[in-house]
Amino acid sequence: MTKKSTTGLLTKLRGFMKNMKYVPDEINAYIIPSGDAHQSEYIAGCDKRRAFITGFTGSSGTAVVTADQALLWTDGRYFTQATQQLDENWQLMKMDVPESVTKKDWLIKNLSEGSKVGVDPVIVSYDDMNKLCEDLECAGIDVVPVTHNLVDLIWTDRPDCPANPIIVHSMEYAGKSIGDKIDDVRKEMKKKSSSVLILTVLDEIAWLFNLRGSDMNFNPVFFAYAIITIDYTMLFVDGAKVDNTILTYLKNCSTKIEVMPYDSLMPILHDMFITPPKTWVSPTSSYSIVELVPQNCRILEPSPVALMKAVKNDVEIRAMKHAHICDTVALSEFFCWLDDEVGKGNVTEISAADKLEEFRREQDNFFSLSFETISSVGPNAAIIHYKPTLETDRLISADHVYLCDSGGQYYDGTTDVTRTVHFGTPTDHEKECFTRVLKGHIALATAVFPKGTSGNQIDTLARLPLWNVGLNYLHGTGHGVGHFLCVHEGPQGISFRNRKHDAGLRPGMVVSNEPGYYEEGSFGIRIENCYLIIPAVTKHNFNKTMYCTFQPLTLFPIQKKMLHPAMLTAEEIAWLDSYHELCRESLGNELKSQGRHTAFSWLLQQTEPLA
Repeated sequence: MTKKSTTGLLTKLRGFMKNMKYVPDEINAYIIPSGDAHQSEYIAGCDKRRAFITGFTGSSGTAVVTADQALLWTDGRYFTQATQQLDENWQLMKMDVPESVTKKDWLIKNLSEGSKVGVDPVIVSYDDMNKLCEDLECAGIDVVPVTHNLVDLIWTDRPDCPANPIIVHSMEYAGKSIGDKIDDVRKEMKKKSSSVLILTVLDEIAWLFNLRGSDMNFNPVFFAYAIITIDYTMLFVDGAKVDNTILTYLKNCSTKIEVMPYDSLMPILHDMFITPPKTWVSPTSSYSIVELVPQNCRILEPSPVALMKAVKNDVEIRAMKHAHICDTVALSEFFCWLDDEVGKGNVTEISAADKLEEFRREQDNFFSLSFETISSVGPNAAIIHYKPTLETDRLISADHVYLCDSGGQYYDGTTDVTRTVHFGTPTDHEKECFTRVLKGHIALATAVFPKGTSGNQIDTLARLPLWNVGLNYLHGTGHGVGHFLCVHEGPQGISFRNRKHDAGLRPGMVVSNEPGYYEEGSFGIRIENCYLIIPAVTKHNFNKTMYCTFQPLTLFPIQKKMLHPAMLTAEEIAWLDSYHELCRESLGNELKSQGRHTAFSWLLQQTEPLA
């Protein structure tokens, strides 16, 4: 993998760190996070500053540049990728491993008292900025807001901000009107005695207004802000994205909505706080926005829209189920095709990913992929978020494990599914690892837990079969999934990490279940389904608490060839057979109704009972 040369870029950046025209004080360290002004995980090309300055293209990571050092912090999903992409100027700082050194500890050790650390206050959250200030204050190090983004100053060919058209998300799939949603928001605002709510997160705004866009690849959102008051609503968006259809749609809503220019938010907020109203703003919003709200009238809590969006209504749930069935029709065609084609020796990671997208495009309501397909063979599968390139593209053969992590955006839902298969004979070690991953998947899929349980309380269930023999994986076990929105949705998730604003798991949420195992230079394994959280039927009901469990949305076979059946308990075999029976029934009916008889025959073979 070719590494980007960053020597010249770092030289220029360090020059601007000392240039008083652009910084209030000469700064000794400059922090470059991954996000944008909306704290998005997946960002538009114009906001990929960290990727530009480091050469590392993973979705998560933070760069720190000093006068003589450059460091990148990232998590276990990207250790291998970062090692391959960072040039000799950069030092990889691994997170969440025993020898980890945090950014705080490194900065305190390497900067002297009185040093200045620069941060762009627009692209860092209030939470993160506050924590950074608190962490460094004890060492006499100041955090300095730098209003000119220094990376932008050296990024001469920075892409333009996207201006793609916005579309209406039909009530057929949304299930609730804008007016009803805003009424619900205002009820929550009244509970907090709030007169104003500021929304900055893109999927929250898209969900609230029943609108979708394409400003981010794979995520149907658009750049926007919103202000909700008790009497009116303002949507801040680039006018080029809003045609007469959208304007008419918003005008005909049961509540007053005023469309404002995207870049007018800050001046309007500035004027609004001359006589400060009680204002609700999320601590995960941009530091520059939260700081405009006077402290004595801030309600600094997570947005109420985040939870409303995460808990799907009945219409959204029905639509999600349909989207997942259609998606697995495409997967059936794909894996059936692979079984026939791999032996011919002409299918590569890239050509396979392209073929899978072709099959998805044949499905009704298809909009786009939900992320770039991870089509990975052998050692490439050990790179957790691998993306095949012309340089790394490998032939899919009967000699290696093949891992495919993919998903689709449909007008009626968002999907995310991973299957790991072998077209030849897997080794005993690969089969053992696969079986342990499946055991963890089943343990989580069959869990029963109280409503409101946080994801990190049940993450261990998926890891225990691996831990028992000294194995593990360095990523979270599950993430929320949006409804024709972001494939990674908060506030819910299942991970060993604590989520500061975790709202707890509750019925109506959709989450992934994706334990895995990866051996660098050899193979990778992951089994991922999406699940709907539903009420569980329990013998008792302690303290009148609702208990929950998981219902599979993803119905697609798990390859039995990769298993050591003797390692499975009778209960685990029963679960797998029952799951495959569901696949036969729901997916099988859809395959037959679409006239895909060859894929249906393939499905029958793949879902033969193990017992």
